[in-house]
Amino acid sequence: DVQLQASGGGVVQAGGSLRLSCSAAGFTFDDVAVGWFRQAPGKEREGVSCIYLRTGRTYYTDSVKGRFTISRDNAKNTLYLQMNSLKPEDTAVYYCAADLIWNVQYGTPTAWDYWGQGTQVTVSS
Repeated sequence: DVQLQASGGGVVQAGGSLRLSCSAAGFTFDDVAVGWFRQAPGKEREGVSCIYLRTGRTYYTDSVKGRFTISRDNAKNTLYLQMNSLKPEDTAVYYCAADLIWNVQYGTPTAWDYWGQGTQVTVSS
């Protein structure tokens, strides 16, 4: 079974940093898509960043470009999201996700099959 376990959320002041981790089991980091999504209260879940592991290509939503960095450790089967210069509008529950279709549509959360449990990120002003 595919399992994803997200961690690393917390409360941070604006301008601060957090690193989220997502440990994966049930598949290997070679030919799949892995990514991070977030959902703020009253809003739809949105894609934050993803990696298509077959090509190594990464995508970021415009609002986080230059501040967030997605990375992975293949040996540990772990996905990371380094978040710097955090803003109050980054406050949300962050989810890691995976899909066995290597080029699943990044901007469509409903297209992704496997999800972690979510970790809360709160940025205070």
